[in-house]
Amino acid sequence: MSKKYYIETLGCAMNVRDSEHMIAELSLKEGYEEADSIEDADLILINTCSVREKPVQKLFSEIGQFAKRKKEGAKIGVCGCTASHLGEEIIKRAPSVDFVLGARNVSKITEVLHKPKAVEVDIDYDESGYAFGEFRTSPYKAYINISIGCDKQCSFCIVPHTRGEEISIPAELILQEAKKAAQTGAKEIFLLGQNVNNYGRRFSSDHPKMNFTGLLRAVSEIEQIERIRFTSPHPLHMDDEFLEEFAKNPKICKSMHMPLQSGSTGILKQMKRGYSKEWFLNRAQKLREMVPDVSISTDIIVGFPGESEADFEDTMDVVEKVRFEQIFSFKYSPRPMTPASEYERQVPDEVASKRLKRLQDRHNEMLDEMKVQRLGKIYEVYFEELKPGGMVAGRTDNNWLVKAEGSEELLGKTAKVKIVETSRLGNIGEIVA
Repeated sequence: MSKKYYIETLGCAMNVRDSEHMIAELSLKEGYEEADSIEDADLILINTCSVREKPVQKLFSEIGQFAKRKKEGAKIGVCGCTASHLGEEIIKRAPSVDFVLGARNVSKITEVLHKPKAVEVDIDYDESGYAFGEFRTSPYKAYINISIGCDKQCSFCIVPHTRGEEISIPAELILQEAKKAAQTGAKEIFLLGQNVNNYGRRFSSDHPKMNFTGLLRAVSEIEQIERIRFTSPHPLHMDDEFLEEFAKNPKICKSMHMPLQSGSTGILKQMKRGYSKEWFLNRAQKLREMVPDVSISTDIIVGFPGESEADFEDTMDVVEKVRFEQIFSFKYSPRPMTPASEYERQVPDEVASKRLKRLQDRHNEMLDEMKVQRLGKIYEVYFEELKPGGMVAGRTDNNWLVKAEGSEELLGKTAKVKIVETSRLGNIGEIVA
């Protein structure tokens, strides 16, 4: 009888890739297979996120539920960013946890499995040269890490304390992984890093000089790869060379995530983001001019300490001018080990809630205007997922989600689709070619 794992992945795409790496290690070195349920698993993994407070609060109730449902002898492991910053405290607060594995220690999964109450959370551990085994949740798309850690010191962000300093993964490892993925059917490559367009700043061993633009060119030379996406770029590093490559390279999908965080130059300075409102607007305007059909998404924090009504109006001004196709918006959440958690002039929750509602309501109005513009248009859609009711789903080059009637034979293929029904974030289409 083979051993079975159950894994719950919370948070960002990097966590998704970390889970894939853990599954690969467990499958290759320990013979684990996926379980159908928690009750059926010999190993239960929770891959955590600590960017906001709520997921951390939820973790311990989640552990309690898993402990009640697991079969006798099954192990529970807490992994990821919350594991990095809480470490031994997790086992103290939840004795049912068998081991804790930090976000920078993924390659040690098969080691901690056999050490009672192991805690591996070294944020200085260097995995940049480690060759993980092959595993992908989708055969049609491949997530590939291009760097680990983060050197930015944004005053609200806990990530540098959970993922350590930024180290770029050698280009030859990235290209090798991309080629393998392409040979096994993945036509879309998704490059991942906390600041992808800062790639090449630091390698842990001798390496030829290469920046992110150069890496994009190298990946696009792999013949079988048809689409390249990446997240998250930092507005500070969006130089003209990068934007020009984005615009002219036909394999790079025309959707850009530009984390704004705030539209106020004063608040951006307090956040230690390194750019101004004017710089952000300049980059967004240049992007729209170079790529008229580009889709721009962003992250926005409202209610950051000291945010005045005028500061919030600056954020709304950027929203009006850029007209983001997608906004991930949140109220400021104080995180441990971050300077902002100790700032004075914390914004009252009711004020932050009103600002968040106003922002989200206005953006929903914009989405309603955008969806009308998509109706009747024809897009190229790369299908990658089966949906109930005889439907398949995929995304356009500029990242709109589209569902259409179809079967498994469409998966991993690109087809022309006419949009016949729209909603704010999704579309129904008819395949025309």
